Amino acid sequence: MRGFLRAAWRLGAAAARGRAGRSLSQAAAGGAEGGGAEGGGSGSREAVERLVRAHPVVVFMKGSPAQPLCGFSNAVVQILRLHGVEDYRAHDVLQDPDLRQGIKNYSNWPTIPQVYLNGEFVGGCDILLQMHQNGDLVEELKKLGIRSALLDAEKDQDKK
Repeated sequence: MRGFLRAAWRLGAAAARGRAGRSLSQAAAGGAEGGGAEGGGSGSREAVERLVRAHPVVVFMKGSPAQPLCGFSNAVVQILRLHGVEDYRAHDVLQDPDLRQGIKNYSNWPTIPQVYLNGEFVGGCDILLQMHQNGDLVEELKKLGIRSALLDAEKDQDKK
């Protein structure tokens, strides 16, 4: 496990320097500005609900997929990359304090990153890593119509 996280950290650091990986799609945190969790702004329950349901795979993180700003966010990006998930929405909570608090309230989960699959809260880095390790992530992606790249890698390995 430590080897995976160390490799993920190195890949993310290289990507941040522009040497590895390609930029993944990132959506803006939403059109509404200002407003608290109750005011209909970017951190309101309704605004967060729209973001969570806007795409099959949504990540609320610190930084962007091209430049994660914390190790846990980087690990989530690397796990998704390992599975070949390139089409997802990433929201940088550091750019919007209302969204940062709003997503924590919405999920009742105190930490960032947060991963949503098909509008359902999955968890943070630790949960996604566990799902990756035990094979559950492959199955959850399959439910979304996403074939994990790890399945193809296994098939290629079997041919050798």
